[in-house]
Amino acid sequence: MSQQAAAAKPSLQGVRIKARKGAVKAHAKHEPSVFRDQLYKHLETVPEGDFDSFATKFVQAGSTLEYLKYADALFEIILVGGLLQPGGSYVDDGAPVSPFTIFNAKEPAEVDDIKKYVEVINKLTRRYKYLQKPLEESALPTLLQYIHRWTPVQKDKFSTAVGLLISQGLASASCLQSLTKDHLVKNDVAISVLTIIIRAYLVDQSMDHLSAALKRGGIKDLLLFFPMNRREGKFLDEHFRKENLPQVAEWWAKKQYAVVKEGIVKDLTEMQEHGDTPEQIVSAIKSRQEESPIPEAELVQCLWSGLMGSVDWSARPDQIEGLALREVTKYAPILEPFCETGKTQIALINAVQVYCYEDTRIIKAFPQILKVLYNKDCISDQAIIYWYQKGSKPQGRQHFLKSTEPLVKFLQEQESSEEEE
Repeated sequence: MSQQAAAAKPSLQGVRIKARKGAVKAHAKHEPSVFRDQLYKHLETVPEGDFDSFATKFVQAGSTLEYLKYADALFEIILVGGLLQPGGSYVDDGAPVSPFTIFNAKEPAEVDDIKKYVEVINKLTRRYKYLQKPLEESALPTLLQYIHRWTPVQKDKFSTAVGLLISQGLASASCLQSLTKDHLVKNDVAISVLTIIIRAYLVDQSMDHLSAALKRGGIKDLLLFFPMNRREGKFLDEHFRKENLPQVAEWWAKKQYAVVKEGIVKDLTEMQEHGDTPEQIVSAIKSRQEESPIPEAELVQCLWSGLMGSVDWSARPDQIEGLALREVTKYAPILEPFCETGKTQIALINAVQVYCYEDTRIIKAFPQILKVLYNKDCISDQAIIYWYQKGSKPQGRQHFLKSTEPLVKFLQEQESSEEEE
């Protein structure tokens, strides 16, 4: 019975099975030049400079042309005016430059003019959302690595467009990693292109906005865009100031300060755990400051945070204030050598103010802490008076000014009696 059942099973031999549409498409011949020629037919009728009509034609063409399959070809046509071979040179088949391309923008490159082209790309990717991924993950990284092949004017136009695409959220800054390739870095191509991209980005966005975009795109170190022999902060600072982008130089410096400050806090913690003397700690910090200098005002605030961060505050509530004063007295010899100017002394007072504001257990001890720092020569009477009159931070200002009023009056009286003598 089982043998008969087996024999009765239908056989598929000789039967033609119709392939699914997706499988047919996947195995279809890839012909970017045919796609290009068909796209050109849509665009050829549009008058030059009619950006609304170009956007309409691109959207209409997407209903008949396979945009997803030919996404790279589509963006090559839009961004650089034609199809590229591996290696970055144009496909040499006699085809004209695309009727619509970033390279048709005015010369020299102007942000306002290139914005019109980017708006067309914006409308296209809004209509066909699946195009954004190939734009930022494939087309832009590939084209950026070939940027050395174009004329200076073409480079400027393309770089400006990339800056605008990233600033408008149409692409991620991750595509900029292509510029760190050796062949682009060595002849200053990478840093000159990056500078144009940043300049275009900052036309409509802030430095903080750019900083966040770079972070999201995994761009951690701008020095990687410089040639090997110029990968130092001073060269970066000099370059961006010369290019009239001081905000980039200042942002970079602050970023480096944050790294240095982290290191100082870590060193302070370790040295105190090892029981190093104040002299040893001061010497170690001065050595670090010589290697990686940060502004003195930032250094003194960092020292305060690091020293107070290592205090064990698990005392009874009624003993907290006494503990705070003992610790400040203990740490004053470490702070004093770094409080030579009025600016650093004000910075220290503000660090104490913010610290007491954030840790309300010691908020009442603020005037006494200032007194200890004054007695230990970390801050002067002029610094306290200046802070009181116009140098305080907004955090809890009214409370701190009121609580230090007696101390300030005492210092002012002392000052005037000295003047009389």
